Amino acid sequence: MSDKVVRVGIFGSTGSIGTQTLDVISQLQSSGVSCDVAALAAGNNMEKLAEQIAEFKPDYAWMSNASKLDQLSRIVANDRINFCSLEEIAASKDIDVLVVASNGLASLRPVIIALETGKRVALANKESLVVGGQAVIDALSQGEPLGAKLLPVDSEHSALWQCIWGEDTQSIKELILTASGGAFRDYDLDSLSNVTAKQALEHPTWTMGPKVTIDSATLFNKGLEVVEAKWLFGINFDKIKILQHSESIVHSLVTFVDGSVKAQLGDPDMKLPIQIAIMYPDRIQNEPAAVLDLARQQSLNFKEIEGERYPALQVALDAGAKNDTSMAAVAGADESAVRAFLDGRISFTEIPVLLRESLNQHNSTSSPTLDDSLEAEAWGRQFVNDLVE
Repeated sequence: MSDKVVRVGIFGSTGSIGTQTLDVISQLQSSGVSCDVAALAAGNNMEKLAEQIAEFKPDYAWMSNASKLDQLSRIVANDRINFCSLEEIAASKDIDVLVVASNGLASLRPVIIALETGKRVALANKESLVVGGQAVIDALSQGEPLGAKLLPVDSEHSALWQCIWGEDTQSIKELILTASGGAFRDYDLDSLSNVTAKQALEHPTWTMGPKVTIDSATLFNKGLEVVEAKWLFGINFDKIKILQHSESIVHSLVTFVDGSVKAQLGDPDMKLPIQIAIMYPDRIQNEPAAVLDLARQQSLNFKEIEGERYPALQVALDAGAKNDTSMAAVAGADESAVRAFLDGRISFTEIPVLLRESLNQHNSTSSPTLDDSLEAEAWGRQFVNDLVE
C-alpha cells in the first residue's frame, strides 16, 4: 500500500452512509492508515455538520440550506476552512476520493466534474446513474487518463464488483442482485393497504435512511439497482437478475459462462464496502465491521421475487429496459410518491399505482441528453404531486 495520504471528500456527511464513512476513516486513522477528511457537505443538519467539522477539520464545507450555511460559517471559528459549492469541491485538487452519499440529484453535476478531473468517485447515490447514467459514464471515460474511477459503495454493487475483479467481462453470464424483501416481506397481501410509514421504516436487516427504506419495502430500489449495475459494469439489462435473500448475508452473485458462480458474503453492514471503495485498489488490514461467522448462520435462503407483492419493482424494470427518459420520469415519480406516503397522504399500495401511471403518461425522449433526463425526472415529481394534491 502507498504511504500517500488519501484525502476524502464526503457529500451527505450527516446521513447514514456519510456518518459511517467518517467512522471508517477514524478506524483507519487509528490503524495507522494515512486517510484524511478534506471536505464535508450536508443538507440541513447544521449541528451535526458543525460537530464533524470540529472533529475532522476539513479544508472545505458546504450546506444546501443557504441560511444555515450562513449560521454555520459564524459558528465554525476556523480561518482555514473554505465554504464553497459542491462543484468547487468536486473540482478541487485537494481531494483524491469523493464519497457521494447524498440523496437526490444535487450531486449529479458535481459527480461529472469529479470524474472529468480525475477523481475516484465512491458512489452511494442511486440517482446519479439512474437519471444521468450516460453522462456519468462519458465523464468517466474523459477522466480515466487522469486517474478517474467510479467505485460502487452500495453493498450489492460492491459485491458484484469484488466478484468480477480480474475477470473478463465477456465471461459473465449474468449478475444476480439479492433483496431482503423489506419490512413487509412476510405480511399478508391483503394487509398492505393499511400498513403505516412507521411499520415500513422498520427494516428487518439494514439501517438506512427513510427514502431507501421505503424503496426497499416496495422493492423499487432493486429496479434502480439493476439500472445502476448496467451502467457500472457494462452488462446488458436482461443479464441482471434479482433473488430474494432474507438474511442479507449473500450480497450479490455472478454466474460465469462455464457455470461457475461467485458470491460475496458479509454481515449486513455498510462499513466494509465503504472502506473497500475508499482504499481501492488496496485491501487494508482493518476490520471496520464484524467478520461473518458462518457457523452461527443456521441457514441461507433464496427464492424468486413475488411479483404480486412487489408491483413497483416491475414498473422500475419496465422503465429501465427502455433506452429513453422513462426511468428518469419514474424515479422522479417515486420521490414524490414516497414523500406522500411518509406524510400520510397516500397508502403504501398507492405507490406502485402512481409509478405505473407516471410511466404510462410520460412522453418519453429516446437517446436522451442529460438535460432531457433531468427534465423527465422533474416531470415525474410534478406529475405525482399533482395527482396526490
